[in-house]
Amino acid sequence: MRAHERLLHYVSFGTQSNHESKTIPSTESQKVLGAALVVEMKALGIEDAFMDDKGYVYGTIPATPGKENKPVIGLIAHMDTAEDASGDNIQAKIVEYQGGDILLNEEKNILMTEKEYPSLKKYVGQHLIVTDGTTLLGADDKAGIAEIMTMAEELINNPSIEHGKIRIGFTPDEEVGRGANYFDVEGFGADFAYTVDGGELGELEYENFNAGSAKVVVHGLSIHTGSAKDAMLNASLLAMEYHNMLPVEQNPRYTQGYEGFFHLDSIKGRVEEAELHYIIRDHDAAKYDQKKQVMQDIADYLNKKYGEGTFELTIEESYRNMKEKIEPHMHLIDNARKAFAQCGVEAQTVPIRGGTDGARLSYMGLPCPNLSTGGHNFHGRFEYIPVESMDKMTETLVNIVKIYAE
Repeated sequence: MRAHERLLHYVSFGTQSNHESKTIPSTESQKVLGAALVVEMKALGIEDAFMDDKGYVYGTIPATPGKENKPVIGLIAHMDTAEDASGDNIQAKIVEYQGGDILLNEEKNILMTEKEYPSLKKYVGQHLIVTDGTTLLGADDKAGIAEIMTMAEELINNPSIEHGKIRIGFTPDEEVGRGANYFDVEGFGADFAYTVDGGELGELEYENFNAGSAKVVVHGLSIHTGSAKDAMLNASLLAMEYHNMLPVEQNPRYTQGYEGFFHLDSIKGRVEEAELHYIIRDHDAAKYDQKKQVMQDIADYLNKKYGEGTFELTIEESYRNMKEKIEPHMHLIDNARKAFAQCGVEAQTVPIRGGTDGARLSYMGLPCPNLSTGGHNFHGRFEYIPVESMDKMTETLVNIVKIYAE
């Protein structure tokens, strides 16, 4: 079975995670896919495949005879999809792309245009998996799962391909920043690993944002509008005042590359109380810490202006830049670059403007850079992935394990 065929099956499982949920995993639907993956892994011959009580799926491909002393490689992808767009009832299809715009949904006249998505120009003559324009696709990261599983099938069915021991892990809740929370690094037993969770074919990433989330709760005072003069404190307006004090240019819309940002992810409020939810990002640790201090300074200033306790700021760490943990193990990058080249792909080392499970796993003692899946436009209704990129990515994974068996 080819990787894209697996992806088309996996996206039939709705596995959207939920940042507000307190359960582990955050949605039960992720365990439904996890259970199906265990069944599939066992059918392939991965005899020890299992899902733990927290929804993590693990399995082992034993080393080929004579390669037991080679490094143990981990390959990891996540099962959940993002909350940014619906992940239920996904209507995926394959289109042979001949250039120009793609009509995703005739009934609703939804087009993916070449003007808005110029990356399409690279794939004329290829086969693109797209949606009907009403949901995301879920290639982030079910494409990674599909590519790992297809690699596993090839290795198991072709014993002439020599490799060391390979550990496979599929995680829940990556999209809500909890994918590594309960990952059993010690039990996984890998010397190092790769997450397969990136974008365009050839992306190779070992630098990511330092990341945190911030919640600002604003306490107001409601009073009848007829007698509100010098008395009402409208929490919604105060929330707007807080946001307007953040640096305008440090907004995702105006940043790229290594530039960090404050992102207002959600806002809700009435007169009595309002909430602002942010994510904070920067590749540079010092600048990241400065951003957190800016948020605290604004809260302190406004509390002096409106009264202590009016603004409550809570900042939680999500992950740190994995660069310092990968640099002592640059063979991971060099060998991945070589593996891409062996199948005719030029690797592009780029900073992740986001994060992966690998960032936290690297700080948990498992060096874990990130590899591409081949997908584009993740987290949105115009997500797509070329079938040919998935085939190349599967080939790259096979090449990696062969290199480490040399």
